[in-house]
Amino acid sequence: MKLHLSTPSNKLLQNNIQITGSKSESNRSLLLQALYPNINIENLSNSDDAEVMQKGLKIDNGVVDIHHAGTAMRFLTGFFASQEGKEVTLTGSQRMTERPVKVLVEALQNLGAEISYEKNEGYPPIHIKGKNIEENKVSLPANISSQYISSLLLIAPSLKNGLELELVGKITSVPYIKMTLALLAQIGVENTFEGNTIKVSPKPNVESTNLVVESDWSSASYYYSIAALSEVGSEITLSAYKSNSLQGDSVLQELYTEFGVETQFEGNTVVLKKVENPKEQKVQFDLSNAPDIAQTIAVTCFGLGMECHLTGLHTLKIKETDRLEALHTELSKLGANITVTDKELTLSLSEAMNAEVAIDTYNDHRMAMAFAPLAMKIPLYVNDAEVVSKSYPDFWKDLEKLDFQVKTV
Repeated sequence: MKLHLSTPSNKLLQNNIQITGSKSESNRSLLLQALYPNINIENLSNSDDAEVMQKGLKIDNGVVDIHHAGTAMRFLTGFFASQEGKEVTLTGSQRMTERPVKVLVEALQNLGAEISYEKNEGYPPIHIKGKNIEENKVSLPANISSQYISSLLLIAPSLKNGLELELVGKITSVPYIKMTLALLAQIGVENTFEGNTIKVSPKPNVESTNLVVESDWSSASYYYSIAALSEVGSEITLSAYKSNSLQGDSVLQELYTEFGVETQFEGNTVVLKKVENPKEQKVQFDLSNAPDIAQTIAVTCFGLGMECHLTGLHTLKIKETDRLEALHTELSKLGANITVTDKELTLSLSEAMNAEVAIDTYNDHRMAMAFAPLAMKIPLYVNDAEVVSKSYPDFWKDLEKLDFQVKTV
């Protein structure tokens, strides 16, 4: 599906948007529910990834195809490895077979798991024969994707002796690790995170518990971008959010003050207010703890005619696509002056903003949604726009509520 996006007739926005539950929180909660059926979940994400996770968790034997869902790949690897009597082959899309799982597989093997590679060493598809894991000490590099770490932490309370996990080196993506530990605490699992060591106590049973999933801050990022590109006086209200969020991407509240966007909480809603135009022409952010908003910020800066230098982006190389190279290609088409390395992005002042450009999305939901706010400035096309269903199926409908002109080509 190819879409044409054009500018809202009124750039002074006043709208309300309801966003479903966080994909990150939903998938963690679903895995915990599979381990402890007494858990009830509210405001579950309606994303493809959450749907894939739900289906995968119900399979006992055979092939589990998670398509493009990287979170499901990591979380289900730990889950099936610890489920005695279950035997599956975990696979996914072509891109998924190019995304490494070796660090996680080796950690699980060191704990006593039985996992083998079906094709290429270190990559899916993998064959898993579930076992009753009794070993309880393992180490992982601290600078890897937090999903590897969370995969181990989520199954830890169900293991006979719990888990002691040592993270070697400088830790990145700390908020996502803390999100996992906070959810464990909510269901009564004792855990500690001191220095580079995380300890999770065993818990055979959990009392009846209700987990309410907060709406997705990653999805909110696109409205922060729209607010930044709108006229002063615009207000966009999003629900349902918590001021004490577990999600790392909630740092948007702080970062977008640089673009003149103020955040206010009113009950379970968050109001984004464009209070002024940016005072500075350049921003510098370290996004090691929130890499998923890098695309949104880079596009926001381009739309505002600002320079930016973004660091801490090393995990973007192994996402749904190589997001750094994809950003370089697509922003260059629009006229941006951009350079990238394997972990940084620099956007210099650009002389042009080319209209009616077709943005390629690379099977990556965040490429489609990060570029969409640019329609506040110029009309553009989005190729394979249906990819947003991975995390936010209603995205294009919600843009129309903001008076964006969204037409299928």
